[in-house]
Amino acid sequence: MKNAIFPGSFDPITRGHENIVWRAASLFDMVYLCLGMNANKNCLFSLESRLAWLEAVAQQFDNVLAITYEGLTVDLCEKVEAKYIIRGIRNEGDFRYENDIAQTNKLLNPSIETVFWATAPEFSHLSSSIVRDIYKNNGNYKQFLPDIIDE
Repeated sequence: MKNAIFPGSFDPITRGHENIVWRAASLFDMVYLCLGMNANKNCLFSLESRLAWLEAVAQQFDNVLAITYEGLTVDLCEKVEAKYIIRGIRNEGDFRYENDIAQTNKLLNPSIETVFWATAPEFSHLSSSIVRDIYKNNGNYKQFLPDIIDE
């Protein structure tokens, strides 16, 4: 069975994230949409809201499940029997950052592979931090969230 995880803080989940989920769901037997709980990260949206949004996105698929986790991502992989970590890449900066993490994860657990997905062109400009900035300044941020999310 080919299981994968797509970890992140998803603060908030965007259309770009959702696009990666659509693509991953067609390739893997099971995809875990994993909301990392990091006490050192100051998120704008509550854990409960972010998890509800992930669950709404996951409900569109038979093989996607939204979960929360703490600790090392490679430990989560072992727990859910996933051999793949999915990461979306928008640009060169994303690649450098994600590649460092992937190399470290490989040292921690050589059986885990990181799969880099180039973001679809229509979402390459979009990031959670941009959406948060639009939200904080009372802009129309909802256009950047998955349609399934009804806030």
